[in-house]
Order: sequence, then structure tokens, then C-alpha cells
Amino acid sequence: MPTEAAAHHTPLEVAGNPKWKSLNALTIFVSAFLLFQVEPLVAKLILPWFGGVAAVWMVCLLFFQLVLLLGYVYAHLLTRHFEPRTQGWLHAGLLAASLLVLPILPKDSLKPLGPEHPALHILWVLALTVGFPFFLLSATSPLLQAWLASARKDSDVYRFYALSNAGSLLGLLSYPTLVEPRLSTVRQGWGWSLGYATFAAACGVIAVSQRGAFARRREANATPSDWNTRALWMALPACSSALLLAVTNHISQNIAAVPLLWVIPLSLYMLSFILCFESSRRYPRTFLLRLLGVALGGMAYALSLSLGALPFWLMIALFCVGLFVCCMFCHGELARLKPDPAELTSFYLLSSLGSVAGAAFVAILAPQIFSGFYELHVGLALCALLVILVHRRDPSSPFHQAGWRPAWWVTNALVAVLIVSVLVLARDESKESKQMVRNFYGVLRESDEVAPNVVLLKGDSQTEHADLRFRRLTNGTISHGLQFLAPSRRDQPTSYYSTNSGVGLALRSLRTRRPLRVGVIGLGVGTIAAYGRPGDNYTFYDVNPLVVNLAEQDFRFLRDSKAHVAIELGDARLTLERQPPQHLDLLAVDAFCGDSIPVHLLTVEAFQLYFRHLRADGILAVHVSNRYLYLEPVVAAAAQKLGKDAMLIVNPDDDAKEIFLSRWVLLASRGVFSELPDIEKAGKPAGGSTRVKLWTDSYSSLFAVMK
Repeated sequence: MPTEAAAHHTPLEVAGNPKWKSLNALTIFVSAFLLFQVEPLVAKLILPWFGGVAAVWMVCLLFFQLVLLLGYVYAHLLTRHFEPRTQGWLHAGLLAASLLVLPILPKDSLKPLGPEHPALHILWVLALTVGFPFFLLSATSPLLQAWLASARKDSDVYRFYALSNAGSLLGLLSYPTLVEPRLSTVRQGWGWSLGYATFAAACGVIAVSQRGAFARRREANATPSDWNTRALWMALPACSSALLLAVTNHISQNIAAVPLLWVIPLSLYMLSFILCFESSRRYPRTFLLRLLGVALGGMAYALSLSLGALPFWLMIALFCVGLFVCCMFCHGELARLKPDPAELTSFYLLSSLGSVAGAAFVAILAPQIFSGFYELHVGLALCALLVILVHRRDPSSPFHQAGWRPAWWVTNALVAVLIVSVLVLARDESKESKQMVRNFYGVLRESDEVAPNVVLLKGDSQTEHADLRFRRLTNGTISHGLQFLAPSRRDQPTSYYSTNSGVGLALRSLRTRRPLRVGVIGLGVGTIAAYGRPGDNYTFYDVNPLVVNLAEQDFRFLRDSKAHVAIELGDARLTLERQPPQHLDLLAVDAFCGDSIPVHLLTVEAFQLYFRHLRADGILAVHVSNRYLYLEPVVAAAAQKLGKDAMLIVNPDDDAKEIFLSRWVLLASRGVFSELPDIEKAGKPAGGSTRVKLWTDSYSSLFAVMK
């Protein structure tokens, strides 16, 4: 009978069945796809809770790599210490139990209550929300590959690793382009949960089908990998992982804070895995070795401050290409070191451990021990050192050929020069700033400069322009404000906050009323406090304690303000949600994160919260200056939804006075602006856009507002 014949299939026959192999391949692909769909989804859900800063994504990456490691540990222990039938039923039971945590939507009770260390709280939230499903998804690829390797006579199971990374890449690219623009986060969460349940069912079928003994272990002619090889299993992925995060930090913080820019480095990182593990022919070792020298030297030279005037797109291209070449070296050499399939789970376990170590160095350790973004310098030096270590121990290396000996010594010398150069660059960079400090939220640089191109006109007094020095605070490429050092000029509002700016015009127009109550989301150096008068109350909301310290200690706007000044530390929206109505005359939203206001401060729910704290005739001022995003339609859509008037105020720049071109949108209840003629005269109605949908807490898309 057919059923009796099926019951006598051996594991080898089952594994060799093309349909069975296809089911395993599809399950591995889907698991990887779901992994990289849930990463940006969950990160987006919790981003507003922690100030909307880029560092939240870095900690999320660390969490996902850490859980990936735990998944590999589980796969290794399961296949080494349990019988095949027990393995299958145990894994199937865990898959069934994981369905109880669906849907993967974080609960409001997990929101932070104060300014505690964000990294640990982020890890806790992620663990409770998506930790269990992510853990089982992470274990899928090594576990299914191990089951196939135990029953098959060939060792091509490593190609499934390339397939897994292809699924990851598809998941990564499809989320911002296809999923995010079309679905709310709630629907995304439920859709992902449904996809996970389907995957769990398929993987459970595979698991309980692991009947019989898998007799095959190590091939007779295979020897265990030595500890030097195992050390490289960890060192190579540690280097590529550290470079991935370090390059992402560098190009988004120090070159250009372009939205979604992080997708490019991560895609190149995964593409290198796909190419190197799909076939050895994809890694032309000798050619890549020459290219690696150019890439390392080019990136080290590009770190020089003298290249800051190059176009940002050229710098981004240079570092992305350089990262891809470095990853091709690391992952190509890792693929060359892959062991007999009997050691498959050990190989994946140690490789994942290295990736976690590299990510932890950048996301956790570097902000504690470095005052700047020096992890990229360390990553380049480590990559150069690995070139020497890998080729020194490999008898098949071209450097061991007679004609290559001079090249070997030249390579050693170049590596030494590169390592010294990047360390010197890091030292010189720190000397360029008056002060440089760093924490979870980024690197803050304080510098003393001189206003350029000041020309005295007839009638100007010499003393007015006698001292052109000013102090600036920057975070990456973004200015947080500046202040003239001369006592006669230090109370002048500068940068985006001049008297003709949207916020300056609003404050001047409101002065005819009672003493003002003003709220400001985003402290910077406290420039807006310069508008304060006796009897006024100004409250600043900021998430970064270092910004508060520098504004209070090294700038005088807060100290010299005639108003009463208070500071609320923590995410502004969470703080305002906990506070009773503040009856503000003006609330300014100016919380820069990179080159954009955090998304959670631009949703219609956020605007409803702002107007709850404003008086009936109060004004909401939203700063929308941005090089890469057209944020005016987003604010206009919220104003239309809430029945508010919206006026766009644009002021020109003035280099002599260190005033920047700025764009502010002022919102108020119907009829308020008609009583403020200066605002009506200077502004124009803010324009919307038919292609920009209303942003809510469950929906937002950057693609529609990119310039």
C-alpha cells in the first residue's frame, strides 16, 4: 500500500525528494524575509518612544543580531544533544507556543517613564514584543540546513545561506517601498503576524517529519577545524558588522542625513553574503585583494577633514563602495573557511557571535569610550590587519608564491601606514573642536568660529562688528545653534531663529498681549530664550541631557534670558502627554534628528496634543527647513484635518549676522492670524499636496515627501 511505502522512507530519501527540498528552501527564504520585515516595523513602532533618533535603529540592530545569535545557539544545542525525533517535536512545540505572543504590537505600558538609559529599555521592549518569534525565525536557517546536511551526501547546504540572505534583502527593500507606504502600522503588525503563523505551520510540518536516525556525521576524511580557523569565523563577521554600523553612522551623521540612507549600506552588506556563499566563483580573491587596498586607502583618506567640501553624493558613494569591497573580503574569506556540514551549526554560531561583537562595539561600547565617531577608524584598521592574518596562515594565498614575496612586505608596510594614519586622523579630528562629547543620541561638537565676509557699510559703527567670534554647537552635519561671544551681540537671535523667522515673527506679534507662556520642543543652545521678557515663562523640552549641559554651561541664552526658564528632560511628546494643559501662547516644534523632525512629532495625534496645551488664541510654530524632505504638506494636511489656519513664513539668510534661511509653518485657530497683521503680511497659506496623505501614529511614509 502507498501509505506503507511512505512509512519506510529513509531520511536520505525524504531529504533527496525535490519537493521536500523545495519546501525547506521556501521555509528558509520566508523566515529570512519575515526577519527583515519585522526589524523596520518594530523599530518604527518604538522610535517615537525614544526621541526618534538614529541611535534607536542601531540598538535595534544590536538586539536583532543578539537574538540571531541565540537562535544559532539553540540550533547548535538542539542538533547536538537531542535525538532527531525529539528535535522535531520540541521545535514544533516552541513554534506553537510562539503564536501566543501575536500580534507583535508593543503595549503602551512599555513606554519609558523618564530619562533612564534608552538602550537597555529598548532591548527590554523588543524582547517582550518580538523576541520569541524572532528567536525561532533566527534558528530556522541553521536548523533546517543541519537537518538536510544530516541526511544528504553532498555539502551544498551552504547555498541555503545565500538563499536566506536573498530573502532578507527582499524583506529589507520591500518594506519602505511597498509595505510602509500602503499599510498602517497596525495592519502591518497583523499582516506580519499572519505571515508568521503560516510560516510556523510549514516549519512545524518539516520539524515533525524528522523521523529516523540521522546516521551521517563527519565524513571520514574531514578533520575538526582548529581554533585559529574558528577565531577567524568570529573575527571576519565582527569586522564586517562593525564596518556596516560605523559606515552607516558616518554617512548619516557626518556627511548627509538623507532619510532611508541606512538601507543602502545594509543592502550591500547582505548582497556580499549572497554572492560569496552562493558560489566560490563570485569571490575573485586576487582581484578583490587589490581592490581592497584601494577601498581602505580611499576611505581613510576621505576621513580627512580637508575633503569636507566634496559633494555629499560622491562621499556617500565612496563609503558605500568601500564598505561593499570590505564586506566582500570578509564574507569571501569566511566562505572559504566554511567547514564540513557536520560543523555547520558551530560555524553559524561563531559567525553570529562575531557579528554581535562587532555590532555591540559600535552601538554600546563606542559611545561610552569615544568622544567622536572613531569606530570607523577602528574598523578600517581591523580590516587591514585581517588581510595580513588571513593571508599569512593560508598556504594557497598568492603571497606565498615566489614572485609575490616583495608584494607581501609592501602590503605589510601599507597596512601599518593605514593603521597609523586612521589613528592620527582620529586624534586630529578631536583637536578641531573646542569640545566634543558623545552619548546614546550622537556626537556633539562645540567650536569657536569667526563670521565670514563682514563688510562695514556707511553708518555702521565699528564696535558693532568689532568682535565677529561666535560659538557653534553641531550634531553631525546639523547645526544646533550658535551665539556671538561679544557681550554687545550675544543676545542676538541667530541661525534659524532671527527676528524675521517664523518663530521670531510670532513671538514679536504676541508681545502686545499678556506675559507669554512659551514651550519649545528641542533646546539646541537655547536661542529662542533670547526673546524672553520679565514675566514670561519659557519651557524647553529635550531628550538629550548632553545638549542641556552644554546649553547651560557654554552658552548664555538661557542664563541671560529675562524670562523664567525651565527645562523638561525626556521625549517631548511623552512628557506633554503626562502633563496637564499648559495654556501656552506659543509652542515651537524644533526637535531636529539628523536633518528631519522626528516623525512622531508630525502626526495628527501629535498636533492634537499640541493644541491641547495651547490657549484658544495660541500659535503652533513648526520648523520645516529640510534639505531632503518637503515637510510643509505634512503640516498643512494636519492643519486641514484639525480645522486650523496654516501660514508659511520664509526668511532669507544673512551671512554677516549668521542668520540661516529658514521655513516655519505657523498654525492657529480660525481668525487668530487676522488679528496679527505682521504675520499675514509676511506669510502665505501653507500648501498641501494630493500625493501626501495625512500622517498618523499608525501611518507615515517618507517617500511621498522626499525632494
